[in-house]
Amino acid sequence: MNLIAPIARALSKPLAEPRTAIVDIGSNSIRLVVYQGPERLPAILFNEKVLAGLGRGLAATGAIDARAMAAARVALARFARLAREMEATRLRTVATAAVRDAANGAELIAHAEDVGLSVEILSGEQEALGAGYGVLSAFPQADGIVGDLGGGSLELIRVKDGQPAERVSFPFGVLRLAAARANGDGSAEAKVASAIDGAGWTGRGRGLPFYLVGGSWRALARLDMDLTGYPLPIIQGYCMDAATIARLIATIEGATRSRLRATPGLSSGRIPTLGDAAGLLQLLMRELGSTSTIVSAYGLREGLLFEELDVATRAQDPLLVATRDEGRRAGRFPEHGDLLDRWLQPLFDRDPPAAARLRNAACQLADVGWRANPEFRAERSVEVALHGNWVGIDAAGRAQVAQALHASMGGQGVPAPLERLAGKGQRDRATAWGLAMRLGQRLSGGLAGPLRRSRLSADEGTVTLHLAAEDRALYGEAVERRHAALATSLGRLPILSA
Repeated sequence: MNLIAPIARALSKPLAEPRTAIVDIGSNSIRLVVYQGPERLPAILFNEKVLAGLGRGLAATGAIDARAMAAARVALARFARLAREMEATRLRTVATAAVRDAANGAELIAHAEDVGLSVEILSGEQEALGAGYGVLSAFPQADGIVGDLGGGSLELIRVKDGQPAERVSFPFGVLRLAAARANGDGSAEAKVASAIDGAGWTGRGRGLPFYLVGGSWRALARLDMDLTGYPLPIIQGYCMDAATIARLIATIEGATRSRLRATPGLSSGRIPTLGDAAGLLQLLMRELGSTSTIVSAYGLREGLLFEELDVATRAQDPLLVATRDEGRRAGRFPEHGDLLDRWLQPLFDRDPPAAARLRNAACQLADVGWRANPEFRAERSVEVALHGNWVGIDAAGRAQVAQALHASMGGQGVPAPLERLAGKGQRDRATAWGLAMRLGQRLSGGLAGPLRRSRLSADEGTVTLHLAAEDRALYGEAVERRHAALATSLGRLPILSA
């Protein structure tokens, strides 16, 4: 029997979903990211970076140095080859400040073209616009200032009402600042402050959050998480205030390189520029008037994708798009999440919109733990809720979704670290969601028909399950127990009604 031919035929079939690859030639790093999935929020299939440091020599010589050029050539050849092997249906290559400003930038572009990459050189305006859209992709209601710090440039963008507004680009990338400091130029900070004021941005962030984009600022967040023992090591949405930034500056100044290298998730290539990144952030917060920061894992690359979407697609809720897609891929029955949420909604019709949205997300993920070992289904579900690549949700929201899934899979109590992330009232409500999900899943066997033919209702003293006569046989011992557990959690009695 030829076992190879069927496998070859399967592998030769067209991709079920298109794949988009973006090669981002930045001043500090060169990165390949491959996306696949829903247009509104495609999942990342592959992500690799090379810290080539193209902008390292710009301040001194105005050109990309030989070592950085060699690293870039190797990275671009690899990334072009990988994109082809991954059958990317679309490949986009963009270059930012270092290539834009370097005297020998054309040399790098020529090499990229030799390996099959067509390079778009983004202007400072385009770079700022992309970063603004990237933040809006992850934070649809963002209202503040976006700061995108790269190796060669800094972009500031005002975002509000779902759109990037005023924006400006400055040649103050972290590599250029480091080079200026190494050359003994002690006026770098004064130049930044003067440029901010000259562009009319002084005080523009007063009362507004400052959204942080760029690997150097994400590295600061990772360091702070490690220093404070933060229980959820997710960069997206992490907040730091002015006092935190001041503390980080003092820590970096006094820390050894080995101590910084021991920080989980902190690239050793970022360590030399940590101090400059923190100092620049402190200066910008002071000049803009912002007192709080929010880290965005989404930036230029995601902004390029988001910018191309039509208005209706942009308006889709990124959390529900992502959790629905995950439920479809990992669950037993397609589109079960929305049906389950509608089924249990009558018990929770007083939930405010923000809570109802989290409940819907939990229902979308109701099945993600099912294929795990039965002893670890609850644990697996919590892990997905807490550590999934979700946006449009904060740490407390992740904890509520996790608590709901934990209860729905039969977990008892409150798993760590949920107590530190969400309040007791939030956790109790999420537990009730989970017990309702658990009842719906057991009653229906995960199928649509029984949920469509039955309904829940509640009054001051009861939780009633309404079943059609032909479905009364579904009310077995396990269903009865779960009905009682749900009613008890709500301080009511379980009633079965035709």
